[in-house]
Amino acid sequence: MNDERRAWWKEATVYQVYPRSFSDSDGDGVGDLAGLASRADYLADLGVDAVWLNPVYESPMADNGYDVADYRAIDDTFGTMADWRRVRDTLHERDIRLVMDFVPNHTSDEHEWFEASRRRGRTADWYHWRDGVDADEVAWDAEDGPDGEAPPNNWQSLFGGPAWSYDPERGQWYLHLFHRRQPDLNWEEPAVREAVADEMAFWVDEGIDGFRLDVVNLLSKPDGLPSGDPDWPYRGTLLSVPNGPRIHEYVSELHDRAFAGEDLLLVGECIGETSVDEAARYVGPDGDGLGMIFHFDHVGIGRGERLWDRTDWSLTDLKSVFDRWQEGLYGRGWNSLYFNNHDQPRVVSRFGDDGEFRPESATCIATLLHTLRGTPYVYQGEELGMTNPTFESLSEFRDVETVRAVEEAIESGEVGSFEEVREGLNAHSRDTSRTPMQWTAGPNAGFTDGEPWIRLHEDHESVNVEVERADPESVWHYYRRLIDLRDDHDVLVYGEYENHTPDDERVWAYSRTLPRAEGRNRAFVALNWSGDRVEVDPPAAVAGEGATLALSNYPESPSPSTVGAYVARPWEARVYLLQ
Repeated sequence: MNDERRAWWKEATVYQVYPRSFSDSDGDGVGDLAGLASRADYLADLGVDAVWLNPVYESPMADNGYDVADYRAIDDTFGTMADWRRVRDTLHERDIRLVMDFVPNHTSDEHEWFEASRRRGRTADWYHWRDGVDADEVAWDAEDGPDGEAPPNNWQSLFGGPAWSYDPERGQWYLHLFHRRQPDLNWEEPAVREAVADEMAFWVDEGIDGFRLDVVNLLSKPDGLPSGDPDWPYRGTLLSVPNGPRIHEYVSELHDRAFAGEDLLLVGECIGETSVDEAARYVGPDGDGLGMIFHFDHVGIGRGERLWDRTDWSLTDLKSVFDRWQEGLYGRGWNSLYFNNHDQPRVVSRFGDDGEFRPESATCIATLLHTLRGTPYVYQGEELGMTNPTFESLSEFRDVETVRAVEEAIESGEVGSFEEVREGLNAHSRDTSRTPMQWTAGPNAGFTDGEPWIRLHEDHESVNVEVERADPESVWHYYRRLIDLRDDHDVLVYGEYENHTPDDERVWAYSRTLPRAEGRNRAFVALNWSGDRVEVDPPAAVAGEGATLALSNYPESPSPSTVGAYVARPWEARVYLLQ
């Protein structure tokens, strides 16, 4: 793959749909495929080019569909295969492509592969089975194992608790890096790799346009499955498992088996990834065949060891991460650009201002993602400037990771009560982004005629599609103009990035430059990332240049013919096209 070549997925704006919370057609309180199909015109009006659909496969829903029981069947929660095909066709009729979420690292414990494996049938070695160890000889605890036996190592599940569970039918322990009902597949087995490729090829044959590969960098486990740091078993697991010894062999082989010759968007979620060089091995011209990865470098800013921990952060922290990826992958690979998704809190609450300057900060942050080099991802409701809701009790949370972490912390005495961690959970829990899409000011925000599976955001009467589409200066309309601007100007897609204000704690100003002369080959972007009025003094590289102010999130902004100094209003964003 030559990174300098044009590709539809580089130029696309991708809209992520978390189906459970998007639109409910049958009144059961859970979003579904028919609801998604009914909103296709909305997506077309917004101007997005592709939809990334979170898992809708048959599943017992221990982790909201990421525990797959049958990769080729649609779960009744979301509808039928006919409903899925209607979504595909309805989107394609509007020139919107469909990207499926696929889970190659683990299955549900109800998948026929695992059920046969626990009986030592044809898939006996398709999962990581191990004998336990003598509990008297190790420092880690047993959980639900036979007397005197501890798990094979001290790895911790990324959802809390040991990463091993004992299966009495097989008489061994199995590995699950996530929920105990999500056993990890053993990718060392050639038959596993072939079977997973076959499942993905099925969806390619169904006419989809790409895949998001869930936690793809966890497929290859460390040789011998050694224990992690005994002082920090959770952190040791997170650091020791990703990018195992055969990971690039596995991903490259998967590409060749399932995707070779197909024009697909392929994005791999690489959990915990902070290395540009490692990313380039997945996506670069001589890499494994992926188009881009979701790294975790920026979403760790402001977070501590525990789910509810919050730490101080600065704008320069954020800049340094984006600078490293913009500059480090240039000519070597392609970036994904995101803040929000189903696992991350709402960006306006996290890095913006969810109070007085909610619309301004929402549009300012959006300007960053849509004017950097890479493919921008819009998570449902992001285009409205949605913010984190306020959960008042643990019973309001639905996320298995959140609930288990709090319950374990209370049981161990690490925290005394939910109230001690409430603010941190309201800042960082995955459920902060999973409340229903807000369509109208009416009952249940127009999401469902029934009882929503998770509580609504308290601001749904004022922040919703109906209200924002009626206001030409809303966040929604700004997103539409921003997406159109990127569509119209290659410099905002392919141009080289240069940060002019790396040390400024309030202004983020940068240039995009194309190494060719035709058309508008340079752009200058200035963002006031604060609630203050701030002097913006353009760098010598662009000061005085002839320019058009192509977009601003303040409608009354002047239309200068050159780039000059000005006083930026709170969270003001400007995009200049240089002549």
